[in-house]
Amino acid sequence: MLYVIYMYLENVSTKYGKCYHVSWAFKSQYLKMDPRTSAQDVMRCDLCETAVVQMHCDTCLVNLCTACIGKHILTGESKDHKVVKFQDRKSTLLYPECTTHNKERCKMHCKQCNIPVCISCIESNQHLGHELSNILRILDKKKDIFKKERNELNETIYPTYQDIASDVQNKISQLEKEYGDLSTAITKHGEDWHREIDKLVNELKAEVDVMKNTQLQTLQKYLDEINKTMSDIKDEIDSIEMAIDTNDLSNLFTITSNVQRYRNLPSRIMLSLPKFIPRKLQGEELTKLFGSLSSRSLTSDKHGYSMKTTQKSPEAGSSPPVKQLLDQPKTVTTIDTGYRELYNVTCLSDEEIWTSGFDSTMKLYSINQGSLLKSITTKSGNGPQDIAVTKSGDLIYTDSWDKTVNIVNNEKIEEVIRLKNWRPYGVCSTSSGDFLVIMDSDDNKQSKVLRYSGSTEKQTIQFDDKGKPLYSFRHYDIHYITENRNLDICVSDSGAKAVVVVNQAGKLRFRYTGYTPAPKNKPFSPRGITTDSQSHILTADDNNHCVHIIDQDGQFLRYIDCGLSRPWRLCIDTNDNLFVAQCLNKQVKKIKYLYSI
Repeated sequence: MLYVIYMYLENVSTKYGKCYHVSWAFKSQYLKMDPRTSAQDVMRCDLCETAVVQMHCDTCLVNLCTACIGKHILTGESKDHKVVKFQDRKSTLLYPECTTHNKERCKMHCKQCNIPVCISCIESNQHLGHELSNILRILDKKKDIFKKERNELNETIYPTYQDIASDVQNKISQLEKEYGDLSTAITKHGEDWHREIDKLVNELKAEVDVMKNTQLQTLQKYLDEINKTMSDIKDEIDSIEMAIDTNDLSNLFTITSNVQRYRNLPSRIMLSLPKFIPRKLQGEELTKLFGSLSSRSLTSDKHGYSMKTTQKSPEAGSSPPVKQLLDQPKTVTTIDTGYRELYNVTCLSDEEIWTSGFDSTMKLYSINQGSLLKSITTKSGNGPQDIAVTKSGDLIYTDSWDKTVNIVNNEKIEEVIRLKNWRPYGVCSTSSGDFLVIMDSDDNKQSKVLRYSGSTEKQTIQFDDKGKPLYSFRHYDIHYITENRNLDICVSDSGAKAVVVVNQAGKLRFRYTGYTPAPKNKPFSPRGITTDSQSHILTADDNNHCVHIIDQDGQFLRYIDCGLSRPWRLCIDTNDNLFVAQCLNKQVKKIKYLYSI
């Protein structure tokens, strides 16, 4: 800090001529002061550096003794020195020097040129016809501005940064706690696995002991029988030996040989031992069995912090509150639609939903009452492939057969886009007011996503970085599309059996191909897709009669079942309630799956 003050005074001395004693004054008053006794030091003259300060030059910012006043004035003859008593320093206004006229001071200000001007400038007609003001007025205005800015810094900006620092510090503390809890949970899960593995190992070893003892008993019994036979054979040998050595012919004829019985050897024991067949686990497979970490993120909210103020501002941006997934999602209500087959649902508001199905009628229902409020028939009479609601609340739908995208405004249908050689399928409205359409070519060889502003094409998304198609393109493939909170573009691709997610620029981020075991153990069959305030991606799975929830980086989080029957299209209201259009039973289910804040 002392060095900064020193350099400042050096600059002052340079700016105002040959008053080089300023730097020496700084040295004598600051650099040579003993910090422990500085309060008792006497200020000395900047010129002679010995006498006590009595006067001050407001022009040159130099401290002087009475004896050095004349010497100081002579060192800068071209300057208009303002020497005052030391206690009255800074009492004299120091007008700026004119950059055009030497020795002149500017007491006026030219509004058009936005520069200070002196009397000579005015007399020279350089500012003829310009609006001139007393420079003191400009000074007062600038001071008022500075005062307001100072007050804003003191009362609003600095306290806001204090709150931001506190918020970040709280997040650091929360991060430490959460990661500690995470490590503890993983350790506990590992201990559970160890207990279960130890239990399994002990059970297998006990089973081995039982099998061993059973076979040992069998073999021992067999061995006992062989040993008895061998003993009988020895007795037989002894009998024969006696018969051979005897001279008693009567006994000889009474002895009979049992050799034939012993020639029939017993069956051979075939030993069949059990084998332990370990299941080889690959790292990825073991991770799936043990459990995995969801993705971590450290991102910035585009809305940022809001400035601290004593008034509540409805315009102030804020991050969405964090909501946790319910352990058991709950069905709130069910709405019968009466379609032959129900395909689409989209939220007009938290009280009303649009639906469409096998026929050409789009129906508006009251959610709470389940009653039909309005019906609109498509312009062509074809059934809509997909429906969505724009930011302004208008209904938009795609007509694959007619190759058009249409908007319904006050029950009047306006054709926005007519395609050639392409059939539109899924459609969604974006946060910017654009809308995205995914479409297939007539020859079933291409699929792509187009971004539109009104009827103007703004962006095409079709290939990855290697030039390979991002989306499947068979005629019967089904595509739905939505935009996530982070502006990612999410497409459910039934042909690829995947959810394909690209960023706002169209660069592939990831593909989600399902999670096993699925509720019905059938292949992943994605249909409708939507996102919520937490940037979760929700996808209907037609084959497994459920909804997959994944995070914004493609990590599986949970299934929603709730007795769903062939879920097709999905939508989310502003309170993160999920609406599921069920194809065959023609019902829309409203499901609560997040904790309310």
